[in-house]
Amino acid sequence: MPSYQPIDPAQAREIRAGLKADCSQCFGLCCIALNLIASSDFAINKPAGVPCPNLQEDFRCSIHSELRETGFKGCTVFDCLGAGQMIAQSTFDGQSWKKEPENAEKMFKSLPVMQQLFEMIAFVAEALSYETTTLLQQDLTKQLEELQRLTNLNADELLNLDLISCRAPVNDLLLKASSELRHRISNRVPRQQKKRDLELRGADWMGKNLTRQDLRGTNFRGAYF
Repeated sequence: MPSYQPIDPAQAREIRAGLKADCSQCFGLCCIALNLIASSDFAINKPAGVPCPNLQEDFRCSIHSELRETGFKGCTVFDCLGAGQMIAQSTFDGQSWKKEPENAEKMFKSLPVMQQLFEMIAFVAEALSYETTTLLQQDLTKQLEELQRLTNLNADELLNLDLISCRAPVNDLLLKASSELRHRISNRVPRQQKKRDLELRGADWMGKNLTRQDLRGTNFRGAYF
């Protein structure tokens, strides 16, 4: 009998679906905390900790409806997964950096840390949404609960968090989940198609025509398309 009860795939899918940004519960943190580099994605250079010139007093974006047209398409694809409102409403108890300017620097520096924790939660929840071995489900569930615990740390604890150490076990589990799921899928591929290369990590397929190609079970980790 398993000593640790894993969550079921339906619950994992619900957790993953719940990771959504709610800008109305944030204080425009992504518009301040992140470093912008003038490029095809951003029209300006902006150092981390400095408010974007498009950020209004009410924490709304003055060009939100025309971000792509004005050179800020990078903003349209950014997703904190809910880390912004977690920092604003939980870590700092709903006190904005304007009302509590002494907390501003910690708040801005905490966002990228919380964002990475939320990204790891999303990946682990995604892995748990598939049927895998009981042992792997147990390990993934333990990791998910540990990541969720870390999101409740205070600002000082978040800023002292060793994210590299946090990522290592997550990466190992995701590799195991990926390998297990791809192996299961490849076993369903007709025998005459199994001779193809299923391990294409780092492959350069830029411009390659993939029409009608059977890519089931193939590992494209780090590949270029």
